[in-house]
Amino acid sequence: MPGGTVAAANPTRGRRGPRQDPLGGVQGRPVGTTYKQSGVDIEAGDAFVERIKPHAARTTRPEVLAGVGGFGGLFALPPGKYQAPVLVAGTDGVGTKLKVAFLAGRHDTVGIDLVAMSVNDILTCGAEPLFFLDYFATGKLEVDAAAEVVKGIALGCEQAGCALLGGETAEMPGFYARGEYDVAGFCVGVVERSAIIDGKTVKPGDALIGLTSSGLHSNGYSLARKVLLDDAKLPLDVTPLGLDRPLGDALLEPTRIYVKDALALCQAVKVKGMAHITGSGIPGNLPRCLPDGTRAVLNESAWKKPAIFDLIAKTGNVARDEMFSTFNMGLGLIVVVAKEDVAQALEVLRGRGVEASEVGRVEAGQGEATAVIDP
Repeated sequence: MPGGTVAAANPTRGRRGPRQDPLGGVQGRPVGTTYKQSGVDIEAGDAFVERIKPHAARTTRPEVLAGVGGFGGLFALPPGKYQAPVLVAGTDGVGTKLKVAFLAGRHDTVGIDLVAMSVNDILTCGAEPLFFLDYFATGKLEVDAAAEVVKGIALGCEQAGCALLGGETAEMPGFYARGEYDVAGFCVGVVERSAIIDGKTVKPGDALIGLTSSGLHSNGYSLARKVLLDDAKLPLDVTPLGLDRPLGDALLEPTRIYVKDALALCQAVKVKGMAHITGSGIPGNLPRCLPDGTRAVLNESAWKKPAIFDLIAKTGNVARDEMFSTFNMGLGLIVVVAKEDVAQALEVLRGRGVEASEVGRVEAGQGEATAVIDP
């Protein structure tokens, strides 16, 4: 990928005459088994890199000194902008949501998911994402599909305001099924030491504000696929009862990126804690931004859930507790603010077009922090 390699090849060499064999011959002469015959197509890798360069270029920031093309991306923190900058790093993948993309033959959204999972994570510390790196691995490089993935990655970076600084493409014959691939993402951001959000000031009486999700985001797809595709055998191109669009579109809806809206909120009010609701749902993630001796109590009726959750629950007869411990259930990000800041926080978010509502409160608890959802 940008700045990376296809297997052992250097994708930045450009087009020129026949490449010289390191042993003195000229490549192209019949000298026995070739790398291409073993399953690695260096020329396809070159074509792929050329296809994705414009997408990466759209994400550049002034701090980027060198991005696509080198062995490493260079990014300089601007002098004087930060007093005590702290770097925040995160990494994640997309999980088995990729299986849905393979079945649908659609690869334009999972790149957004890849960016979202990492930038939303580091956001919870109050960090602004600075740059993103990606890793794309496949058995045989299919340039069109791979380019769609990276186009989505670039779009996600634009939404988050970070640079797509580099990446790696690995063509690994025999390792992946034909037409399949895996992706991983890595993000680095920055926050002033004095502005780090760590949940230490959260106390009983504080309020919980939930920012709605766009759907499943990138978690729980093993359960969703089993219920909807394996057991019920619902076709991806048909709209099931209860949905307003084909099932494939609902399952491939990209993860919402909250970066710009949440950072704007942090400028307006004091955000005491922030949780990205991913795998293990609200009960598994919200306590991570709460101090011991507290518990979060949420009112399930305080927010609207996307219809895909009801479809999964009803189709698979999935218990309520199982749903909440697997999926985000309609809330992709939850922030903790003082009760007196709720009105201003909601005004800021709604003014930016974000669906948000007060969904609960912090109470005194015992031992480690917990989260419960009242019907």
